[in-house]
Amino acid sequence: MNSYFADLHIHIGQTNSGKPVKITASRSLTLENILIEASEHKGIDIVGIIDCHVPEIILTLEKLLEDGSCVELEGGGIRFQQTTLILGCELEIYDESCKGPIHVLVYFPTLQKMKEFSIWLSKRVTNNTLSSQRIYESGKTLQSVVKELDGLFIPAHIFTPHKSLYGSGVSHSLTEVFNPDQIDAVELGLSSDTIMADQIAELHRFAFLTNSDAHSLPKIGREYQKLSLNDPNFLELKKALRNENGRSILANYGLNPYLGKYYETTCEKCGQKPENGAIICESCGSERFTKGVSKRLKELSNGLKNNNPRPPYIHQVPLQFIPGLGPKTLEKLKDLFGTEMNILHEVPETAFQKVVSEKIAEYIVAAREGRLKVDSGGGGTYGKITGM
Repeated sequence: MNSYFADLHIHIGQTNSGKPVKITASRSLTLENILIEASEHKGIDIVGIIDCHVPEIILTLEKLLEDGSCVELEGGGIRFQQTTLILGCELEIYDESCKGPIHVLVYFPTLQKMKEFSIWLSKRVTNNTLSSQRIYESGKTLQSVVKELDGLFIPAHIFTPHKSLYGSGVSHSLTEVFNPDQIDAVELGLSSDTIMADQIAELHRFAFLTNSDAHSLPKIGREYQKLSLNDPNFLELKKALRNENGRSILANYGLNPYLGKYYETTCEKCGQKPENGAIICESCGSERFTKGVSKRLKELSNGLKNNNPRPPYIHQVPLQFIPGLGPKTLEKLKDLFGTEMNILHEVPETAFQKVVSEKIAEYIVAAREGRLKVDSGGGGTYGKITGM
């Protein structure tokens, strides 16, 4: 077995012709730029690009396969240089079974399967050229179609206050919306970790994924997992999610939940955190709050422990979060040590000290080991690193 890094939730900002795909994403997030960034700069072995249903993206992939820039793998997925692309799509469900929008991720082994899904999907969304569209089908119907096409089905960022399975005001149980037997894993999101998520007993049976949900090139790989696989392809990934035949998730690497944008409950108007459960903001008088993931999990917790061991969850801070480590310094580090994964995981502190200040070198190692102090975020604002 070999180990591979995987980030399975990356958006496309625009097509090669300049048409928008994910409206809120950077225009530099083209398909080719993502693949180059992942392979040459990040060192990510497997990427899930979740806007591959878009017809122009499918055409672009066909051209890349025709000219030899990419190769479709026998085990599923498309290889570009050192990185395997897993073809994915993010959708929004809002049916009679749930009270609010829920985002889900689906993945397919081949471009042909994605083309078939895209054609099916085009009759059930308003605009098939855009990302994260609302699908006018039930969650369970979508699951069945995905399984008929040999795909994977994964609820996305399940604790985010907006557009998620356990978001405030949505569902209290995944069985209200989905067939649990057709769920392959769940994605935790930036404001939670394994210990927090395992407070919910119905999640104990599922693998946990930690992905970036990247809306810009620098955000790729801010959360990821290390997988044990024979080869980096779709079928091996599927086995790892099921912990089959030695394939497995070795570790989850994610932000300290305090750094996430929705960890704490905050006032929607001024961003202040309420004191002692106050229902009126002491700062501005508003009665509207964005409920934090930490509070939502306390509401949903049933106190049942998961007796099955989980892979280690490592609170790793992305290089872009480290104080004093600007873009020019990061480029210098990559010129000397290769990819960001290599910098985060392999380069010894003594080597850093020959390139950057001692303090930055200490910060990088502390980030690697989860030793940085953090002030919690909330209401759409990231937390901040305050020291070591």
